[in-house]
Amino acid sequence: MLAGRLYRDNDPELVAERRRCQQLLDMFNATRAGQDAQRRVLLEELLGAFGEGSWIMPRFQCDYGHLIRLGRNSFLNYDAIILDCAPVTIGDDVSIGPRAQLLTALHPMEDHELRRQRWETAAPITIGDNVWLGGGVIVCPGVTIGSNTVVGAGSVVTRDLPEKVFAAGNPARVIREL
Repeated sequence: MLAGRLYRDNDPELVAERRRCQQLLDMFNATRAGQDAQRRVLLEELLGAFGEGSWIMPRFQCDYGHLIRLGRNSFLNYDAIILDCAPVTIGDDVSIGPRAQLLTALHPMEDHELRRQRWETAAPITIGDNVWLGGGVIVCPGVTIGSNTVVGAGSVVTRDLPEKVFAAGNPARVIREL
C-alpha cells in the first residue's frame, strides 16, 4: 500500500490497523468541550506527528492515523476526513476549513474486474506551510499544495498547486498570485 502498488483493503493487517484507529477516533470524538488535554493525548497516540500548538475539532475521521503528519500551529475544523492510505503531510500554520476531505485512495479505472475484487492503490498528499483550505475543499490523491496558498471553499483540487496562489473551482485552477 505504501509503495503505491495494488493492495486489498480487506487485508487482515490493514483491517486491524483501521480498527485500532477507529477505537482512538471513537474516544477522541466522544470528548466534551474543555477536554483539550485528553484530545491532545489521543491525537498524539493516533497521528504520526502532531505539532505543538495544533488542534483538531471533532468529528474527525481517518483510516490509519499514523500516516498523517500535522505540523505546528495547524488547525483542522469540524468534520475533517483524511483517507490516509498513503502519507498525508500537513505543514506548519495550516488552516483547514470544516468538512474538508484529503483523499489518498485510488481505485483502478480501466479494469472494472480489479475494482470488483476490491483492489486499490494510494498516492500521498502534501500541504505546505501557511496554507488555508476553505470549507468543503476536497484534495485528491497525489496532490501537493505549495506554501502560502489559499484554496477557495468547495474547491476540488485534482492537480498540484504552486506556492503563493489563490485557487478555486472544480477542478481547482489558479485564479491569481498572492
